[in-house]
Amino acid sequence: MRFASLSFCLLAVVIPMAPAADISFLRVWPEWLEAGSFGSISEYITGREATGGWTTFRTHKDSRAGYYFLARIKNPGPATNGTTFVLHVVTPDSAFPKVFSFPANVPKGVHVFEIGLTDGDWAGKKVHAVAWKLELQGPDGKMLAGKASFLWEKPD
Repeated sequence: MRFASLSFCLLAVVIPMAPAADISFLRVWPEWLEAGSFGSISEYITGREATGGWTTFRTHKDSRAGYYFLARIKNPGPATNGTTFVLHVVTPDSAFPKVFSFPANVPKGVHVFEIGLTDGDWAGKKVHAVAWKLELQGPDGKMLAGKASFLWEKPD
């Protein structure tokens, strides 16, 4: 019985000293989205795009159709400002990755970001990424979180 009590006391001391969990990607879904998939009744009435609480980035703000990376992020700590999403994509027409950057602020909790390669930055709806890597970098350029496709992580 003493051992159990001592173990519990030690756990009570150790657990609060454990570091807080870091920002993480819960899931990343790459997919083509048509421009019409963003329309809503609210937008028709107000003239403003309704995001449903998500944050949307596009390489061309006025073009909606494109290849999107829907990223669900978990941030257990306070809101993180001054971060940047860096997307590396290998397309069928080149063995070298194209790199895109999107400045972002990540709120506390779980949040969804849509990162879209639109207009001339994607070849069309029948084209799929060969490999991709999505990173969230801090203001100092240090990687806070990352997620990559199977082919990106595959060793040479």
